[in-house]
Amino acid sequence: MALVNGSQILARSLRRLRVDTFFYIMGGPMMAAVLSGADLKVIGNNVNKMIFSLHVKPEMKSVEDLRGKRIGVSRFGSSSDVSARYALRKHNLDPQRDVILMQLGSMSNMFGALKSGAIEASMVSPPTQFLSEKMGFKELLSVTDMNYAYPNPAMVTSGEMIRKKPDLIDRFLRAYVRGVHRARTDREFAIKSLAKYTTVTDPVLLSKTYDFYLDKVVERAPYINMSGMQNAIDDLSRTVPAAKAAKPEQFVDMRFLDKLEKSGLLNELYK
Repeated sequence: MALVNGSQILARSLRRLRVDTFFYIMGGPMMAAVLSGADLKVIGNNVNKMIFSLHVKPEMKSVEDLRGKRIGVSRFGSSSDVSARYALRKHNLDPQRDVILMQLGSMSNMFGALKSGAIEASMVSPPTQFLSEKMGFKELLSVTDMNYAYPNPAMVTSGEMIRKKPDLIDRFLRAYVRGVHRARTDREFAIKSLAKYTTVTDPVLLSKTYDFYLDKVVERAPYINMSGMQNAIDDLSRTVPAAKAAKPEQFVDMRFLDKLEKSGLLNELYK
């Protein structure tokens, strides 16, 4: 049996991308791909912190009650998995020995397993988090409130695109900040968009989700939190030895955010 490193597969896939491609990817896997040879750079972060809660049935009273229990995450190495492991370590539980982390794929699968009793706890994020509360499950841990800085996800493009089409990156970032401004100033439009892309129809859940992300998560521009980049390196170094010598600066290209700041667009939008 051959053990295939997932980051190596990702690196090979990313090398075949078209030059005019932008994509969102978790900080850790992006860094693993770079360390495996992919020519990639972070040009911004969509979100700079982990956004998850650990939900359980009401009878579970404390974090200690998680010992030996099954916890749902999407995939090992995913944002839900990294968040779960971080929160457990913060509460002196070993993610490898003290609990059973289960890969369940999608958020709907994770929450479905919690509802059915197939697992005792699950990582959830809005809007599923609010639906879970409505159905009687309770928050045992809030990674969101822990303010765990992490590129989640990062905006990534290829070195080739940076060299050949820097103007396209500039236009992309300007369009992004205009979109954020539209969301902040046109609540009705933003909630309709949420409903379309999350398939959530409950207006209360949609309203709470909008307030949550605009108040706690989304920044005016896709700033890069370098402490979060270091956290991603530190987490990655647990499984990828090459990450131990890595520095946040080698994964980012700040010129486009700097140009955006100097353009005056943000001052114009938020005057």
